[in-house]
Amino acid sequence: MTVSQAAPQSQAFKPKLMGGKKTGRRFAYAFLILSIVPILIGYTWLVIATLSTRTEGLLPRDAEGGIGGFTLRNWDFISDGAIWSAMFNSFLIAVAMVIGVGIASTSGGYALSRFKFPGRKAFLTGTLVLHAFKAEMLLIAIFFVLRWLGGIPLIGGYIGFNTVGGVALVMIALELPLGIWLMKGFFDALPWDMERAALIDGASRFRVWWQIMLPQVRPGIAALALFTFIAGWNAYLVPFTFTIGTKVTNMPVFLNQLISDTAPVNWNQVAAVGLFQMIPLIIFFLFTQELLLNIYAGGSKGT
Repeated sequence: MTVSQAAPQSQAFKPKLMGGKKTGRRFAYAFLILSIVPILIGYTWLVIATLSTRTEGLLPRDAEGGIGGFTLRNWDFISDGAIWSAMFNSFLIAVAMVIGVGIASTSGGYALSRFKFPGRKAFLTGTLVLHAFKAEMLLIAIFFVLRWLGGIPLIGGYIGFNTVGGVALVMIALELPLGIWLMKGFFDALPWDMERAALIDGASRFRVWWQIMLPQVRPGIAALALFTFIAGWNAYLVPFTFTIGTKVTNMPVFLNQLISDTAPVNWNQVAAVGLFQMIPLIIFFLFTQELLLNIYAGGSKGT
């Protein structure tokens, strides 16, 4: 067979290959659409429930059982100062976690990635083991630690038991193992060339870490900030266990207080509070999504 005869035959396979690729893409898109349908239905019900008296499935119902019954009474809690206090406490916990976990994880992850020192492997193994211990297993120990911290002069009233600072401190400690391992992975993926050149030119380790390494792992920092912010904003067990009273209540604990075992529960109002709680998370994600989408091999594209 000559080259001129083989060329038309090879070109004849191209439409078949292109058709196969299009079919595969269609199946992939169809699978993705079907997988998110339950999520979309859930959020649709959430929005409808917050704006109606009661619901039957996705249909809003009025007092007579007909279609309708739209109302804004479920959002009357906005005028209550208790929810704004809970919102502020959740914000303080989440921001403290982003700052605390971010600083400790980026510095610790860099040191574990670039330095070899005695006990390095033991420390890495220890952080991995600590991550396996959930908060439920450490509640009694955490209580004694917070009670001891509360007895420290000057700062005990801010980081002890029944304080927002104490809750934030506990949450930071629980999230640190994951943060250190995450940032170590991003630093491990970076080449040594720019770092060595800066060190040869006389730059200090801190300057190399701050001006050269951190800009290259911005997607990782954004991912870590998003994970820790969500963990702090949705924290329930630690605030519920180690706080007493409405002054230190955060949003998940406030939401749980709306559900009673003995009194009737207004589930539409609960849905409205839950939707209201999601708004800061959506805003935070909108500001970080560009960095999150640029994650590539532990760094950002083009660095």
